[in-house]
Amino acid sequence: MTTRVWTDIDFERDGKQFGWLYLPHSVTRSGYGNLATAIAVIRNGRGPTALLMAGNHGDEYEGQVVLSRMIRELEPSAIHGRVIIVPTANVAAALAGVRTSPIDEGNLNRAFPGDPNATPTFAMAHYYDSVLFPMADAFIDVHSGGTSMDYLPFASICLSGDPTTDARAKSLLAAFGAPISIVWDAVDLRMAEVAAAKRGVAAVSGEFGGGGTVARGGVAIVRSGIENALRHLGILPANGAKPANSRLMEIPTNDFYVFCPEAGLFEPQAVLGDSVRSSDACGLIHFVDNPAREPVQVRFRADGLVVCRRHPARVERGDCLAHLARDVAA
Repeated sequence: MTTRVWTDIDFERDGKQFGWLYLPHSVTRSGYGNLATAIAVIRNGRGPTALLMAGNHGDEYEGQVVLSRMIRELEPSAIHGRVIIVPTANVAAALAGVRTSPIDEGNLNRAFPGDPNATPTFAMAHYYDSVLFPMADAFIDVHSGGTSMDYLPFASICLSGDPTTDARAKSLLAAFGAPISIVWDAVDLRMAEVAAAKRGVAAVSGEFGGGGTVARGGVAIVRSGIENALRHLGILPANGAKPANSRLMEIPTNDFYVFCPEAGLFEPQAVLGDSVRSSDACGLIHFVDNPAREPVQVRFRADGLVVCRRHPARVERGDCLAHLARDVAA
């Protein structure tokens, strides 16, 4: 299947180019209109290619800030090879500050490998998967908890099952040097990093903040981590520094997640960074519409470190309230 996305960018040209990925989108106000997604290509001769993405979910901001800054600051003379940067991959969601596209309610990170003839979210996923992923040696997809979750910052990889690809991804994860590194089996086959790994690309993702704001610490980790990764790939020159030691963790089963049993008001009883045991209190669900009713106690179902916690207090049945990670056994 052939993509409908077009661009004036020449991916093989040396220098710095900034432009747009155009997806034809005919609507009442613009019969021959296009959705325009920003892209930059910085190239200096033959060498490795790194594809950097943010705004996969529109309300996750740390990556959008860092990649926009890198577009302005990174010069061809500083690199060897090519860096492709897409700072607002789901542009309609990014501009609206929401997780999913307001055009088609599409969740880009649940749309891969996409469909060129479907709605815009799936058409863009198809372009990234069929055009950009095959160009890349490494893919970094920056996430955070968005408006609904808050995260202890970590970088992560999803295991693909291919030993060669997974080994390269683990090396890239170690080079990234986040305070915490999480390795997990593919959570959802429709995710961007899983699709990239299927094409043999070493893919690193991660969660670097949340709560609908820009976490200063998350921004610093993303910027240094990307620069570390580019040095590891040979795109940036080595500086002699060793990556920081990272705490290697895993999220092995659904028991590490806590889900809301009833709609109500969530009062957390654990905070990010707490070490908890199975049956420890996660929080209380209050019923303020019926204040005479006793709150429901929600408990953790595993031992681990609290790396994620829900941000808004209002909850519904099935919402994720928190999740844990545990140290990988030596």
